[in-house]
Amino acid sequence: FCFIDRTSTSSDCFKKPKTKRAKRFLEKREPKLTENTKNAILIKVIQKIPNPYLFFFRKNITRPFEDQTSLEFFSKKSDCSLFLFGSHNKKRPNNLIIGRMFDYHVLDMIELGIEKFVSLKDIKNSKCPEGTKPMLIFAGDTFDLNEEYRRLKSLLIDFFRGPTVPTIRLAGLEYVLHFTAMDGKIYMRSYKVLLKKSGCKIPRIELEEMGPSLDLVMRRTHLASEDLYKLSLKQPKICSAPYMFFNTEPVLK
Repeated sequence: FCFIDRTSTSSDCFKKPKTKRAKRFLEKREPKLTENTKNAILIKVIQKIPNPYLFFFRKNITRPFEDQTSLEFFSKKSDCSLFLFGSHNKKRPNNLIIGRMFDYHVLDMIELGIEKFVSLKDIKNSKCPEGTKPMLIFAGDTFDLNEEYRRLKSLLIDFFRGPTVPTIRLAGLEYVLHFTAMDGKIYMRSYKVLLKKSGCKIPRIELEEMGPSLDLVMRRTHLASEDLYKLSLKQPKICSAPYMFFNTEPVLK
């Protein structure tokens, strides 16, 4: 589940290029009105992640909440704007840190503890094909009323929304990721959509759990200030031209 991104806004983009090749390279990294799909680096401490996933393997990687330089270095090296850091120790067992970058610096970062995990193999139902674009559902007023949960919702959308597609066919809507915020926990569940006969043109919809599922609890947070967050949503200036229409939907750079 490594999504791809070319949404870099590094300060390198403001350096004057010396060659045409360098100019083309920097132009690709400039902010865009319609951004490409985001790319995520997955970092798992101690255990190596096999190919073809984009991974980094370090036994002595620094703690993200104490020092972000390693994450920022990997982000710039691989041109990624999302990261997922997994670790396990006595103080914080089964730990996940999910975050995103802006200008190759950590923008938002949220630490989650896994209290219950059920894998794909533990649920014997049929699965969706690899690469299926999920439909995201968020249940619970906490996702709208609490600022930390609101940022977490935005982070999860960035991670799982996948590429933007121009059209959708009904049979392709077969994967649901459901997040529920309740009693201080976040419940993540995965479902396969089953289209049943209903006696009319519109099929009857049923959801069948297929895994994985996680019960998460929020631990620590590192959130950008409102000013920095608004800056990350700022779009590049465009020349006004008559009879031209542009996509003005705010996107995270």
